[in-house]
Amino acid sequence: MPVLDREEYIEQAYFLHAFRERVLDGLPSQEVLARIGEELLATTRLPIAVSFLHAEIKANGLIGPAMERLAHYFTPFQAYVISQAEADFTRFPMDQALLILEREAKFKGEAPTPAGLFVYQFEALSRNRLGYIKGLAAMAKDPHYSDDWRDYILTLMHRIGDVDFADLIFIRSSFFLTERRKRDPEYIPKFPTLFGEKEGKIARANRGRDPMYLFSALQRQLGYPEVPRPRRPEESEARIALLELRVSQLENRLKAAEHELHNDLDISQFAVKPEETAGAPTGWGTRTIDLDQS
Repeated sequence: MPVLDREEYIEQAYFLHAFRERVLDGLPSQEVLARIGEELLATTRLPIAVSFLHAEIKANGLIGPAMERLAHYFTPFQAYVISQAEADFTRFPMDQALLILEREAKFKGEAPTPAGLFVYQFEALSRNRLGYIKGLAAMAKDPHYSDDWRDYILTLMHRIGDVDFADLIFIRSSFFLTERRKRDPEYIPKFPTLFGEKEGKIARANRGRDPMYLFSALQRQLGYPEVPRPRRPEESEARIALLELRVSQLENRLKAAEHELHNDLDISQFAVKPEETAGAPTGWGTRTIDLDQS
């Protein structure tokens, strides 16, 4: 797929932001997709794409597969992030996925660089534990990357965990090339240089450290987009749920005490019903009479 026009990414950022905010407000996704298309710029292709997403979510209840079918508009990385949020086996919330893609679209609508986009997408995979193999494969198909970048990203699929991530940036930077040519003026790198001098310096300063420190330094020093942190569960919500449970228990005890006081306590209401258990089926163990033998 080709790189989209700037106005497409601006509208995508608005769409993802509005979609996330309204879903958090409690509106159903189908209802949001049905109405939000009217707010989008009609000169872009996004309203048509949103209309297709609305039709697919009504039929299948999912957005990720629909985005995969719109491969000429949405990138595989966008579809992969949404699919991970919709998967049953992950704890990756949809609002987090939409926020990640919103900031990515905003970055693409400004002055994106392949290095900045790569670091952002890779950090998004790392922080949210979305999986490197499929995640990197989806990243490599982004139209903002050249063939050299795609080869580099696919190479990382086999080197993540074996080589420090800071070294993977440092040895592909112009700073590394400058340092080597100070000792060997005729040095020719084996692989294309992808990162600038500043990225190389920051990477060398963070060798052997937590990669999150490297991501944070690149954001502070070079203005790389910041990946949203996974939301921590609020203690207030857990406390409210615990209080509701205790209030319910106290209400049951008060009712039992009132019945006992008036000598009308019905013990059967506290008994576990057979259908509420996972025990033997109804009639199990009862003796039956064979009419042929009687």
